[in-house]
Amino acid sequence: MAEESRDSLEAVRAEKLKRIAGLGIDPWGQRFDDHRAIADVRALDVAKPQEGETPEPGPAVRIAGRIMLRRGQGKVVFLEVRDWTERIQVFIGKKQVGEQSWSLVDELDLGDLIGVDGTLGYTKTGELTVFATELTFLGKSLTPPPEKWHGLTDQEMRYRRRYVDLFANPESLQTFLARSKIIRTFRKVMEERGFIEVETPTMQSIAGGAAARPFTTHHNALDIDLFLRIAPELYLKRLLVGGMERVFEIGRVYRNEGISPKHNPEFTMMEAYQAYGDYHSMMDLTEALICGAIEAIGGGYQRPWGEKTVDFRAPWPRRTYHDLLREYAEVDPGDFDAVKARAERAGIATVGKDRDVVISELFEALVEDNLVGPVFVIDYPAAICPLTKRKASNPEVAERFELFVDGIELANAYTELNDPVLQETLFRSQLAGMAAEESMAKMDDDFVRALKHAMPPAGGLGVGMDRLCMLLLNKASIRDVVLFPLMRPQVSQAGAVDVEDESEI
Repeated sequence: MAEESRDSLEAVRAEKLKRIAGLGIDPWGQRFDDHRAIADVRALDVAKPQEGETPEPGPAVRIAGRIMLRRGQGKVVFLEVRDWTERIQVFIGKKQVGEQSWSLVDELDLGDLIGVDGTLGYTKTGELTVFATELTFLGKSLTPPPEKWHGLTDQEMRYRRRYVDLFANPESLQTFLARSKIIRTFRKVMEERGFIEVETPTMQSIAGGAAARPFTTHHNALDIDLFLRIAPELYLKRLLVGGMERVFEIGRVYRNEGISPKHNPEFTMMEAYQAYGDYHSMMDLTEALICGAIEAIGGGYQRPWGEKTVDFRAPWPRRTYHDLLREYAEVDPGDFDAVKARAERAGIATVGKDRDVVISELFEALVEDNLVGPVFVIDYPAAICPLTKRKASNPEVAERFELFVDGIELANAYTELNDPVLQETLFRSQLAGMAAEESMAKMDDDFVRALKHAMPPAGGLGVGMDRLCMLLLNKASIRDVVLFPLMRPQVSQAGAVDVEDESEI
């Protein structure tokens, strides 16, 4: 649709808006109580006529939704009306609705919001239909909906104008309703296991709890710089010290890093901490959470993922970090000369790097993509896990796991380090090698102080909710499961935000 044509159509709709107001009707709608979800209406028991029989009227119903299709003329019009649960055909006859409601019919456009009172039944062709007896106007769409939405291949405008994507593309709406079910199920499972949901600061004076680059902001009243949180971890652990034995938080975290199909700078994470647990407790919890989410959204445990199928039936395998290195990198992690040689053959620089950093980069390069999973990778090198308790039998190994599915990390968990002396030592050694702009580039003295009051032994878990939704719902990009992903603003030559023709999105 050219710009001139769109302007012309919008002008026609603006005139209709005036005529609706001229009928004494508020074109922006009114309260419309007691309407039913269209899915519930469609589920009502209505006798379907046999061939040649006259359809019998069914129960009285009241629905509300957006007009998606229109056909017919003269004294009979058919509409398709859709709400966030389903769609249904609406029959409007001048004789059936009366003069007042019929006066609205010529002013109705695709995209308008209407309420319909009527009876449910079948047409002679067998289509379940609401036979309208009264219309209520609920909102005028001044911009025509997209004409070429079906078959769309360019995703960018679907992300930029999610409000159009949701009503024009039912699959997209169902994706986000399923995402809501997943998050709601997480809360239900956590509550059933005795956890309480808490809220911790999203603006923090020290960016801690993970290794990432933070976003910075400034608090004018206090005249201090703050960081958007990269993780809620250190605050949640303070709550363990305070006696809140099982806590979790589902919230947004922010990392000033790259954007890709698997990364968004602002994302949703669930973190949980269980006093008197360990990383094995967190594996059991992770299985319960994800299996519960699968049950909630349906579709079974063997789920499509691109061209693959992932089997989520529990229990999931538990493989040690070093065993996987031996299998896929074909090197003994204890032989550092062999590790360096293998890393260099894989194109990984080794000069000046700590042994465990080289091993970690080798693992990322040669192992992770082979982890079809779901699989728990357990027992990481301690040097790359500064917040994790060491194994009593081997202090060089940290009691940590990461959950992988098809090379994607979904969850990260520890047996939490609760020794304040060791924690302070590890913080200081970590700080020595970090650039000032990186996270945790400042000692969190208050967190160490909290540990000195005795934090119970505990297991801690973090789950990336966006990635999990992407996998369970079989979406190729994390943007497909984030309602409003971060996008570069579109600017015209004049400096104003560009507004493209929606028919071309």
